[in-house]
Amino acid sequence: MAPKESASDPGPGDEGRQDALERALHTARALILADLEAGDVAQADIVSLVEEAVAHRRWWVGQWPEGVAFVDGLVAQDVQDSLLERYGRWPVCPVCVGSDPHALDVEPELGVEPHWVCGKTSTVVARVGYLSGKL
Repeated sequence: MAPKESASDPGPGDEGRQDALERALHTARALILADLEAGDVAQADIVSLVEEAVAHRRWWVGQWPEGVAFVDGLVAQDVQDSLLERYGRWPVCPVCVGSDPHALDVEPELGVEPHWVCGKTSTVVARVGYLSGKL
């Protein structure tokens, strides 16, 4: 007779889910860092904000595993919010140069394949992670 699994034992598929979560979090981190580097704002204290956002989303996805598909956009929004509170708008819209400076928005707010979009003109600027035009 096989030993009975306890509630703390990982069930079948738990390791695969955890691996998928970690891959998603590492991807989100890399995408946001690429966008920060594209804007030449990837200083150590700002990278720490990315790490905080990733840690928060690790907990969040632990509570709602189906949300793993939305991690890229959510981490981008978390970092954007943290930067606004501490440093100012990021990333600044390149479409509306010379007018009232404003930050790009992440769209969809809760969806897959998030993009940076100018909220004033509805212009898609780049996918999250591709502000430099490459990755």
